[in-house]
Amino acid sequence: MSSLSGKVQTVLGLVEPGQLGRTLTHEHLTMTFNCSYYPPAPCYEVISKEPIMMKNLFWIQKNPYSHKENLQLNQETEAIREELLDFKAKGGGALVENTTTGISRDVQTLKWLAEETGVHIISGAGFYVDATHSSDTRAMSVEQLTDVLINEILHGADGTSIKCGVIGEIGCSWPLTESERKVLQATAHAQTQLGCPVIIHPGRNRSAPFQIIRVLQEAGADISKTVMSHLDRTILDKKELLEFAQFGCYLEYDLFGTELFHYQFNPDIDMPNDNKRIKRVRLLVDEGYEDRILMAHDIHTKHRLTKYGGHGYSHIFTNIVPKMLLRGITEDALGKILIENPKRWLTFK
Repeated sequence: MSSLSGKVQTVLGLVEPGQLGRTLTHEHLTMTFNCSYYPPAPCYEVISKEPIMMKNLFWIQKNPYSHKENLQLNQETEAIREELLDFKAKGGGALVENTTTGISRDVQTLKWLAEETGVHIISGAGFYVDATHSSDTRAMSVEQLTDVLINEILHGADGTSIKCGVIGEIGCSWPLTESERKVLQATAHAQTQLGCPVIIHPGRNRSAPFQIIRVLQEAGADISKTVMSHLDRTILDKKELLEFAQFGCYLEYDLFGTELFHYQFNPDIDMPNDNKRIKRVRLLVDEGYEDRILMAHDIHTKHRLTKYGGHGYSHIFTNIVPKMLLRGITEDALGKILIENPKRWLTFK
């Protein structure tokens, strides 16, 4: 049994699971997203290089990945501190910070934010998608990758003594690459040794979550302590969603606040709005999966911060929860989704 058993590991150390309170399981507080930059059309090159301001904010909202400054969330530490204070004032207790190697994880800043705000912050170990893997990462064996993951949880990340409390978000592309497959296998092996929570970023294809779960299963992962992120943009068909739910992993709807007419990462996907997300959550509750649902915003760009007119980290509490109640999702179910499910997932076995 791990020395972490029965505890949750935050950037400030171990806490009792009952201390977390309402928890958002997929957010970013400091990161860069240069790996996902999409060059703008030539006619928009000038606007794409302007500072974020009112006159170009609508364009940035529609083309968030074509504005380089918008991808530098790590420049907004003070704004994030203020956001987290508001998050706490609105009833938030904890956030899982999903930034991993490849997108500028900064555990020292996370520790500072936790100290400044009193919000429990859980940092993620591991690697993002193949496009961010270094040559050293690609050259590692599964055993070496496993050692990296275990070290980031037991000893500290990025040359510090600040420890991660989950593995992930582990980035997967579509199709899955060989390097990503090795990282998934290493994730399963590390989870087996530590009894830790795992969270996955699937490729943007309806088959991706199914493939990933199979790879994890074959490597011995505990699927009951594994989260599949971004289901709101990945599995849109009801029948397929319910089929996937039978695997027993956590089902995460983590793009609340994202209302996109055009999804730059995959134009074939019609990104659902918040009303449709609520309907999907209601479907899963009605089908008996209320013990498996998690929610978040996945904020990873500047324009979604309240400083720039965005919804911020309190959107779920202030806007989504009241609407969910109107749509027949009970207080009991919401307590499971926002408190009990995250607590169970984040607790080491």
